[in-house]
Amino acid sequence: MADLIRDAPLGQVVRWVTKNKYFKYPEEREDFQLPEPWIQLLNGESVTDHRGSGSNSGSDASTAAEDKETRGILRTPSPSNGSTQDEEHELEKTKSIPIVPQTTKDGAILVDWYYTDDPDNPYNWTRNKRLTVNFIICIYTFVVYTTSAIYTTSEGGIENRFHVSEIKATLGLSIYVLGYGMGPLIFSPLSEIPIIGRNPVYIVTMFLFVIISIPTAFAPNYPGLMVLRFLQGFFGSPCLASGGASLGDMYTLMALPYAMMSWVAAAYCGPALGPLLSGFAVPAESWRWSLFESLWASAPVFVAMFLFLPETSSANILLRRARRLRKLTGNARFMSQSEIDQRNVHAKDIFLDALIKPMEITMKDPAVLFVQVYTAIIYGIYYSFFEVFPLVYPVFYGMNLGEVGLVFLCILVSCIIGIVIYTAYLYFYMNPRIEKYGWPVQEDRLIPALPASVGPTIGLFLFAWTARASIHWIVPTIGITIYGATVFIVMQAIFVYIPLSYPRYAASLFAANDFFRSALACGSVLFAHPLFHNLGVGRGVSLLGGLSVIGIIGIWLLYFYGARLRKLSKFADHGEPAEEPVAEEKH
Repeated sequence: MADLIRDAPLGQVVRWVTKNKYFKYPEEREDFQLPEPWIQLLNGESVTDHRGSGSNSGSDASTAAEDKETRGILRTPSPSNGSTQDEEHELEKTKSIPIVPQTTKDGAILVDWYYTDDPDNPYNWTRNKRLTVNFIICIYTFVVYTTSAIYTTSEGGIENRFHVSEIKATLGLSIYVLGYGMGPLIFSPLSEIPIIGRNPVYIVTMFLFVIISIPTAFAPNYPGLMVLRFLQGFFGSPCLASGGASLGDMYTLMALPYAMMSWVAAAYCGPALGPLLSGFAVPAESWRWSLFESLWASAPVFVAMFLFLPETSSANILLRRARRLRKLTGNARFMSQSEIDQRNVHAKDIFLDALIKPMEITMKDPAVLFVQVYTAIIYGIYYSFFEVFPLVYPVFYGMNLGEVGLVFLCILVSCIIGIVIYTAYLYFYMNPRIEKYGWPVQEDRLIPALPASVGPTIGLFLFAWTARASIHWIVPTIGITIYGATVFIVMQAIFVYIPLSYPRYAASLFAANDFFRSALACGSVLFAHPLFHNLGVGRGVSLLGGLSVIGIIGIWLLYFYGARLRKLSKFADHGEPAEEPVAEEKH
């Protein structure tokens, strides 16, 4: 627990105020000693890797990086007689074996983990510590997404209070979605700069999110409310892209799909459950009540983050370790890999490179571009579909706002169904196959999405053709559940597929994906009302069902041609290859 608090923002503040008197790192304690291989290297002696890798002195930085990769630190697996890097890492971390540091040609010592079971390595954290971080990331994501849709029950009150049209009242939702689509383009790449790390971005933006939520709830006029809603979405956005990268910092590739399910579920259920949380309160109190609820939810999340959310970026952790070793020994040779990579690069260039990285990868890699456009279409349909609920359940079935919010519980049910199906796929098919044959090609991660891609079309058409007073409300609700469960599986498969393309830039890829999704969702919210008013519920939802056929075609094309598209990556041709698993033939 002490280490958890030490690495959280609270511990870092206490360290800064007390000049590192409390919450000390091992290098700052009086009884600290460097492992024997490090001492031998400093003394110029020949060093032998305790795991039999031999002498390492005189290797360059690239060799050091390759050695780290083979130890699983960069988590790039390779099949070898059915064994995996994850299994090797689990075996190694049960033994406390010194890790021999690498040296560059100019004499720099590459700072690494001290032992195979080094507790500062996020992959070696205890299960409870990882679960705590996972829970905070997921609840953070859930609250930000919920704040988008929790506003919808207040739209009628906003129309009356500020004398605006229905479209203008809806703008409060769409502009929030636009804000959380734009924010990650700035914040997520910053979190991948080693000198910054993930935590400062999370904490500063979430603090601003909570602060901005206060005047949002008391906005005196319509323009002010819209500006504040955009800023809410903008500053709440980092977790919507970097959350997946944070989980990737802690979990091995075998465990990551399970961890990602919790994050995707939080993101998926947030917009759906927002109307439920405010559906009864807004009619009973006032339209501002939904905005109060988002403040009440976000403030405790910020406190939990401040107290218990540690830094997960290995690059940042090792960079700070290198600084402590230089201070301890007075030896400037100690450097982290990121410092070696960027020592001849200006801070301005690093910053600009981080900002353009999401769009650069997207535009230069056809497979990534295809995924971004595809998920944008899925997400646009998702948000458009939810706008039809108030036109069906109150009109045909006489439900009030609170009861309409209860209908959204079927999304939670569909999410649970999706989790069960995807977990069964991993446990009974994918993982045993990996253990037997080694790592498959990336496109095999899309296998569960192939049959699931038909589900959204079935669910949408079932809803469109049965949403009428003469048919019981449970029938169109079953359509929603089919739609929701299958979309969850498709999104889960895609969100595992994306970071496997470029693990080093996972946050940037999620940022670009979030932007594409949110941009189309923003427009979808605005055109949904005219769509359903002009075409009616049946024809309007049928149109969405027809558009969802694009998803069926798209996911099958990606499965069969994704590998070819990745080979066309211009980004890979410029020295940033896609770090994908070495693949055998599909079995």
